[in-house]
Amino acid sequence: MTLAPSFIENRYDEVTVLASSHGGAFPYGNSVVVRGSAGTLVIDPSLEVDHDPVQPDAVMISHAHEDHIAGLRHFAADKFAHHADVGGVRSLQVLLDNYGLTDEQRAGVDAQIGDTFGLTPGFPDAAGVDDGHVFDLGDVTATVVHLPGHTAGHSGVLVEPTGFLYLADIDLTSFGPMYGDLGSSVDDYLASIARVRDIDAHWYGTFHQKGVVTGADDFRTRLADYEGVIHRRDERLLELLRRPRTVDEIVVERLVYRPHVRLPFVDAVEKRTAELHLARLLRHGQVARSDEDVYHRI
Repeated sequence: MTLAPSFIENRYDEVTVLASSHGGAFPYGNSVVVRGSAGTLVIDPSLEVDHDPVQPDAVMISHAHEDHIAGLRHFAADKFAHHADVGGVRSLQVLLDNYGLTDEQRAGVDAQIGDTFGLTPGFPDAAGVDDGHVFDLGDVTATVVHLPGHTAGHSGVLVEPTGFLYLADIDLTSFGPMYGDLGSSVDDYLASIARVRDIDAHWYGTFHQKGVVTGADDFRTRLADYEGVIHRRDERLLELLRRPRTVDEIVVERLVYRPHVRLPFVDAVEKRTAELHLARLLRHGQVARSDEDVYHRI
C-alpha cells in the first residue's frame, strides 16, 4: 500500500505543524516541529512524514501507538518517550502486547499495521523521560507534560515562550477519548483533562483532526465537550444495566464504536472500555457485581 506524503506546513512562531492533508483522521496525524536558536525537536512524526525534513536534534514520541511512530524510521536523531511508554517505542511486540488482544485479534491488527504503516521491529535506543523533562533548544524550551489515561505514558509538550501546548491524543474530537489499552484509565484521563484545562496557552495542538485551536476560551469549551463523552458513556452503561448483563453482553451494545464498524481491534477496545467504566462505577457505588460476574445498576 503506497501512501504519498502530503502534509502542509503551518507556522505558530517557533512551532511548525506538519498538518495532515487528510484532516488528521487515523491513520494520519499532525506532527510538530519546534525550532530554537540552539536546537530542533520533532514530536510524533506521522505516516505522511516520509523523510526527515528538518534534521532535528531530538524526536519526542507522545505515546507508543503505531500512528505516532509511523515516520520515526526516517530520523537519525535521539529518540524519547515517557518511561511508561518507551518500551512500546523500543519494541513493536511490546506495543502490540499493550493492546491486550486475543491471538486472533492480534493477528488481524498486526496485519493491518504492517499493511498501513510498514513499521520496523522497534527503536531499542529510545530513552525514557519523566514528567517535566525539558528539551532546551536555546531561546525556546519544550517541556514534557505527562497526561496518562489514553496510555500509561501518554504525554503532551508545552513550548515556551511560544505558548503552544501539544495535546497529542487528547484530540478534542466528537468521537471522544480513547482508553482501550492495558495501561489506560478513565480516572487518569479525567485528571489529565483537568490538568490541561489549567494550562494557559495561546495555541493548543492535537495530533488528530482538530489540529490547532487558538485561545484558551475556545480550547476549554471544546475540552468540556470532549470530557462530556466520558460521562455519556457512564450514563449509557447505567442505562444498559437496568437489566443485569455480563461484560460480553455489554460489548455487543457498543459504548465506543457504532455498530457498523468492523475492525480487528474493535471488540478489544469495547471490552476494555466497558471494564474500565464498570470498575469506576463500582468504586462510586453505582453498580454491583454478582458472584457470576453479572453487573446491575443500583
